[in-house]
Amino acid sequence: MEPQAVAGLAEIEPGAELPPLHDIEEDLEKMRRDRERLGAVNLRAEEELREVETQHTGLVTERDDLVEAIKRLRQGIQSLNKEARERLLTSFEVVNNHFKRLFVELFGGGEAALHLIESDDPLEAGLEIIAKPPGKKPQTLSLLSGGEQALTAMALIFAVFLTNPSPICVLDEVDAPLDDHNVERYCNLLHEMTGSTDTRFIIITHNPITMARMNRLFGVTMAERGVSQLVSVSLSEAVDILDQNVA
Repeated sequence: MEPQAVAGLAEIEPGAELPPLHDIEEDLEKMRRDRERLGAVNLRAEEELREVETQHTGLVTERDDLVEAIKRLRQGIQSLNKEARERLLTSFEVVNNHFKRLFVELFGGGEAALHLIESDDPLEAGLEIIAKPPGKKPQTLSLLSGGEQALTAMALIFAVFLTNPSPICVLDEVDAPLDDHNVERYCNLLHEMTGSTDTRFIIITHNPITMARMNRLFGVTMAERGVSQLVSVSLSEAVDILDQNVA
């Protein structure tokens, strides 16, 4: 290579004084050390950069999609909660009205009401029953006597069934704490419920007054030790047979 060409590569102006050889050698050595410190050159660096950028773009897109999905989900939850609150309050009002009427019917007077407590949000609120039997002051359910608690619970159960009837209702000895007068009221309400709903009531009882008001009785006896026998009696058929015999 011609000296002029070398000078051009070294960016030395024509006619300029050349730097000392010692300085040139030092610069060259410094450049060599710098090159060695760089280590191995990754010839795929540019391609790998493109791959990483593509991956980053995909992750950003996925993140944006996820954020949007979370936003839509929260909006859906808010909409469902709003509808649930509206339905709950509507049903609560209907149940409460039935409960007030049935309480008066079972107790022969007094008054009672359901209250949502402990939270302004109906979905998180608790339920409290304030009852005032005839001749008594208003009080919570836990302060009532056993019979009063049973009648109040019946009023609530039947209020729920009047609001949203189900095919079957099983009542297990709910008349046990009641005196004969209140058992009659309980049976009257059962008769009313069978006429106003399509619910079939299965009553477990040892009370003869309740038994006498049922359409059909099922009993379990033990004729032999260790052997149970199911007995069924239709009271309506028994009454018909009795009337025929009397006639």
